Amino acid sequence: MHPAHLSDWLRALVALAASVALLEEAIHIHRLHRHDPRAVWTLTVYALVLALIIAGSFSLRWLTLAVGKVVTTHSGIAAGAVVRLVATGVGYVVLLFSVFAVFGLSVQRLLIGAGLAGVILGIAAQQSLANIFASLVLLFARPFRVGEDIVIRSGAIGMVEGEVRGIGLTYVTVRTPTGILKVPNSVILASGIGRHSPTPPASTTPPASTTPPASTTPPPPSES
Repeated sequence: MHPAHLSDWLRALVALAASVALLEEAIHIHRLHRHDPRAVWTLTVYALVLALIIAGSFSLRWLTLAVGKVVTTHSGIAAGAVVRLVATGVGYVVLLFSVFAVFGLSVQRLLIGAGLAGVILGIAAQQSLANIFASLVLLFARPFRVGEDIVIRSGAIGMVEGEVRGIGLTYVTVRTPTGILKVPNSVILASGIGRHSPTPPASTTPPASTTPPASTTPPPPSES
């Protein structure tokens, strides 16, 4: 992925400004002509909402793309992909609430309903969400990098030594002497991580002798 350029941010900000302007205009027209029986105003509001959805989608796509490029440049491709996924989900939720706000729906009730749904979803998908959030911590804290040899010490899997082959949204892929092992991110986050440093090979050079060499000079002849 190429690094983010100024043009990426400019088009995202222009689309975001257009989305905000369409949202304000749609809310204004809906409130002003809410009780008007003519269908022209209703069609106008629906057209503005459709334009809001289109502009908001483009704005969200370009913003997450620019942010993903920045994160990828500093933290790697996997980190950029995770940030884009999370930002896209949050952005579409905000866009949905914006559409509801145009028609005068109570945002507070929607937030309460979304909170209850989030609690139920969090309980049902607790392990999956734990792995996703653990991947964010691993990708930004970077206790290890792809290609490094590490040692994992965990009560769940014991001690594992191997080479990191990839950091995904839910698993860390490690190549061990016995094969490929996929360890959940939550397990990695709760484990002790160390970098494996191979033992240097023993030296084959014989140790130097400390005994002085014997003298080869013949003794002087004795006088008779």
